[in-house]
Amino acid sequence: MLTLAVPITLGVMYLFNCIKILNEYERGVVFRLGRLVAEPLGPGLKLIVWPIDRFVRISLRTITLDVPPQDVITKDNVSIKVNAVIYFRVMNPNKAIVEVEDYLFATSQMAQTTLRSILGQVELDDLLSQREKLNAQLQETIDKATDPWGVKVSAVEIKHVDLPEEMRRAIARQAEAERVRRAKIIGAEAEFQAAEKLTQAARIMSEQPMALQMRYLQTLAEIATEKNSTTLFPIPIDLIKLFLDRK
Repeated sequence: MLTLAVPITLGVMYLFNCIKILNEYERGVVFRLGRLVAEPLGPGLKLIVWPIDRFVRISLRTITLDVPPQDVITKDNVSIKVNAVIYFRVMNPNKAIVEVEDYLFATSQMAQTTLRSILGQVELDDLLSQREKLNAQLQETIDKATDPWGVKVSAVEIKHVDLPEEMRRAIARQAEAERVRRAKIIGAEAEFQAAEKLTQAARIMSEQPMALQMRYLQTLAEIATEKNSTTLFPIPIDLIKLFLDRK
């Protein structure tokens, strides 16, 4: 019985090493005697010839990689720290294994160096106001560099820009000055519009004397309702002109 148990155990262990189960999002890169098999193995139950074949499992799902904060000196000589996040996935499993030793580490290093290189060519104001444009430029540059590795970079997003304290105060003062400027412009525009309307009203009243008299009587009515004290107003001669002419 013992003599049968040993071969059975060895056979089970051999089959266990030969059988591979791949999920839908996984592919298997196989090296047979050191040579790459043409096509990677798809999802499902797969068999390899162990130990002749060496099996490497690759995930095709999108990977989210956090790029650590990088020291960047902008074009206008401002020292800042910038971190980002990069989204990428393996499109060609064979290239991801053969062309680069560790595609995760290589993509991370490429993202860090590209982040410092591109952001060092722009000014601080552009970095803060044109993030979408810079994200697209970073994505295009990193994707072009990782394409020979079979890696597709789908998006790069700048997460946080850490400014020096004195730069933060300067930006706050600039923003406050901008708000004051806008408030003054809005006030000046309001006064201009009010003056324009008053000029139009004066022009209409000068053409229609009766309108001026009606406005005069309206003002008297408003004062009478709002004030309890006695107020004396000179009566315009136009109001009694009709009586004088009739007399």
